[in-house]
Order: sequence, then C-alpha cells, then structure tokens
Amino acid sequence: MLLQADDCQLVLVDFQARLMPAIHEGVAVLANARRLAQLARWLQVPVWATEQVPDKLGATDEALAALCERVVAKAAFSGAAALQPLLAPPAPAQRGNARSLPKHLQKPAPAEPERGTLLLAGCEAHVCLLQTALDLLDRDWDVWVVADACGSRTERNRDAAYDRLAAAGCELVSTEMVGFEWLGDAGHPRFKDWQALIR
Repeated sequence: MLLQADDCQLVLVDFQARLMPAIHEGVAVLANARRLAQLARWLQVPVWATEQVPDKLGATDEALAALCERVVAKAAFSGAAALQPLLAPPAPAQRGNARSLPKHLQKPAPAEPERGTLLLAGCEAHVCLLQTALDLLDRDWDVWVVADACGSRTERNRDAAYDRLAAAGCELVSTEMVGFEWLGDAGHPRFKDWQALIR
C-alpha cells in the first residue's frame, strides 16, 4: 500500500501561466507540484505534463516544464489519450489455459507493467484532472491523486472532484506522503534535500 518510486510516474495536468492565478490557493498548489517534480527528478521518476490549448492558456509554469520529460498539448479535457503513448502501457492480461501445456509449448508470461502507478496533480481538479484520472483508471492504470497539488477556481468544485475520484478508486495522498514514501528511510541520500524542500 506504500508508494514505491521505481513503480511510479508523475503526471502534471495543466499548470499553465494564465490559469494558475485563477486557482484557489494556486500559489500553494503550484509550490507542491514543483516539490513533487523536483523529488521525482532526483529519484528518476518520469515526469510528464499536459497543457490545455496552450495558445489560449499559456505554457506550463517554467520551473515545472524544466523538470518534465515531455509536455504535451491537448484540446480534450482528458489528457489520457495524449499521455498514453508516453506511458509504458500495462501488460495485457494472460488469456487461455496455457499452464496446462507442456513447458516448451507455453508462451512466456507477459512482463508486469513497468511503472504502473500514476501520480496525478493539476488543475482544474473538477475538469481536466478528474477526466484524465477517470480515463486512466478505465485504461487499467493504478491512479493516485496528490490532493494538495491540485486546485480549482473554487473550493467546492475541488472538493467535489476529490469525492468523485475517491469513489471511483483513486487513492488521495498529500505531497509529503508521496515524498516520505518514495524515500522510505531517513538514511536515504536525498532525505536532507527533501527536508529542505518542504520547510
């Protein structure tokens, strides 16, 4: 039940220049996204980002964009289709009764999906983040949402998104939960760097 850095990918949804000033507690939300992305880079966790019609809403926050493997533009509210080619797809479930065949006739079992846990953070929680998370769940990803790194223009919309995400099967966590679970131990070489980030 604890997050493992080597099984995770971080997805940052629409942290865009013209959108962030309208987000409730947007400064804190963006600061937490930056903390997550920095720790992800230190721990070699892939970081991806989406931008909703960037010609209208602006580019991804510069500090975040610099920490991303790639930023993809989209027009759909859900970013799942734009992200899917970047994410290692989950292995298909094995079908049939291959175990009853002699060993030399059996096909090798499909490899477990690499980095099958997706951590999502972003805006707006009740629109693009919600739709991306639900679509990724439908595609059989293990989806976790970093609640204090998400926002909407109003608290009511943000909180409604959290209720719906939790009911759909997303795990809701905080930035510090993610950091301490990824590190796992106060003896980790990046522990002091992480402490400096969250103070």
